[in-house]
Amino acid sequence: MKTAKDPRHKKRKDIIKKLFSFSFDQHITSSEDPLIKPILKSLKQIDPLIAKSAPEWPVNKLNKVDLAVLRLAIFELLQKKTPEKVIIDEAIELAKEFGADSSPRFVNGVLGTVLLKIKGKNE
Repeated sequence: MKTAKDPRHKKRKDIIKKLFSFSFDQHITSSEDPLIKPILKSLKQIDPLIAKSAPEWPVNKLNKVDLAVLRLAIFELLQKKTPEKVIIDEAIELAKEFGADSSPRFVNGVLGTVLLKIKGKNE
């Protein structure tokens, strides 16, 4: 069972914080951080998925916390190293912890749509 002390959860929290900071200043040195560098390299693939899955919310207008959570979760979904259910559950928990009241529902909806798009591409 997942706890707040779970090292994987702590790592995801650190990544969310760094992605959040990066969204305000894209020239910060954290872009070389090994925790977020692979995610940043994948933004050309991740951000269009977000835009297609939440067309009423342009990526540059999204809540920065929600954007950070979505970027991490979609990166993990594309990597296929962790079960999809675990990734989505973690993203919702992070959205509850850091985001607005509507963030968990929004993140869940976007990730559900993204997951369908990813599976559609691979079938």
